[in-house]
Amino acid sequence: MEELPSITVSQREQFLVENDVFRMYSYFDTSDIATQKFMAEIQRDKQLDYLMSGLRLLGPSFSSLDANRPWLCYWILHSIALLGETVDDELENNTIDFLGRCQGSDGGYGGGPGQLPHLATSYAAVNTLVTLGGDTAFSSINREQMACFLRRMKDTNGGFRMHNMGEIDVRACYTAISIASILNIVDDELTRGLGDYILSCQTYEGGIGGEPGSEAHGGYTYCGLATMILINEVDRLNLDSLMNWVVHRQGVEMGFQGRTNKLVDGCYTFWQAAPCVLLQRFFSSQDLVPHGSSHMSQGTDVNHEEHAHDEHDPDDSDEDDSDEDSDEDSGNGHQVDHTSTYINRRIQPVFDSLGLQRYVLLCSKVDDGGFRDKLRKPRDFYHTCYCLSGLSVAQHAWSKDEDTPPLTRDILGGYANHLEPVHLLHNVVMDQYNEAIEFFHRAA
Repeated sequence: MEELPSITVSQREQFLVENDVFRMYSYFDTSDIATQKFMAEIQRDKQLDYLMSGLRLLGPSFSSLDANRPWLCYWILHSIALLGETVDDELENNTIDFLGRCQGSDGGYGGGPGQLPHLATSYAAVNTLVTLGGDTAFSSINREQMACFLRRMKDTNGGFRMHNMGEIDVRACYTAISIASILNIVDDELTRGLGDYILSCQTYEGGIGGEPGSEAHGGYTYCGLATMILINEVDRLNLDSLMNWVVHRQGVEMGFQGRTNKLVDGCYTFWQAAPCVLLQRFFSSQDLVPHGSSHMSQGTDVNHEEHAHDEHDPDDSDEDDSDEDSDEDSGNGHQVDHTSTYINRRIQPVFDSLGLQRYVLLCSKVDDGGFRDKLRKPRDFYHTCYCLSGLSVAQHAWSKDEDTPPLTRDILGGYANHLEPVHLLHNVVMDQYNEAIEFFHRAA
């Protein structure tokens, strides 16, 4: 008798993850309303306690991240900003002072004081200072030396190196152009040949790899797409193929995977959802239909309310949405009239935004604060940052632009879970981005 083939390691791991996720969903769905409300709540106080403790003091186990200290500042401070909070003057000044000591004399920021300037930590440092806001933070960035540093990292093939004699990849391209865009130092030298390099990294699957010939990956796809939008060359990409690849990275767990046949991971809540919204808004602005996507699982805005109830939102009730002409949350000071003008500012997401929020809040959120990759994994500041960032993207996914607030039914758990909107190309909170852009345009 022929022996049945055994399952692969990947199949076994996928089965175990699905089992954990569906067991959690089943428990949530069969729980009483009070339990559901608690489980779906973002737990702001616990999130802030976790984040603030990390900003003040990190234990010896974090020594392996010594070359990533600006990243720790960004992950934590951006998460705090997403929650609508700020730090006190002492922490703000200490952060500005620390990052100033990470800034190289010839431009760029290293992973710590005296370390080699690196595009990744430069991006983290700039985004941190933008998040803090104010003239002191902005003025601490040496724009002229940063421009020189970016030019030194520019390669003849059109891409950028991460550091002196470092690797050339899409991540370097994005961090360089993101920095240059915010600081208002973009020029022809920085953008020359860059679109050609990004284009060479788009794969047969439709997504974008880290370098030519590499596998399509969620993080690199975000970086490549954002770069092409920032340099006004996005229409050179195969956008239908890209859309098709990215929407199909949302799996049965409702979270996103980073690559084909990989496990779901909470951090891709941002890396994959942001490209979905960027592409959707681009198609909408051009009056185009995305032919590559067949994953629009939420239906129209008319029956979105019914879908929200299907997701067992404990804050939803018949009374909440009984008035078809308005959607109000008086406790948060939000009131939106369902006029035809407002409806025209809404757009159907190409991914399941409520399903994604469900995965993040039930499977990535940790009861004591912080977020993680998936169930059974530990929390960390990286996943906390990108789970919250992606949660914000999902909450605002029905809006055609950053100025249109979400309705209560767009947010799993209701407006108690509302997060600040992010600028999709830089992943900083919109208010802080606008303040920085105004400052650096005056400085030019």
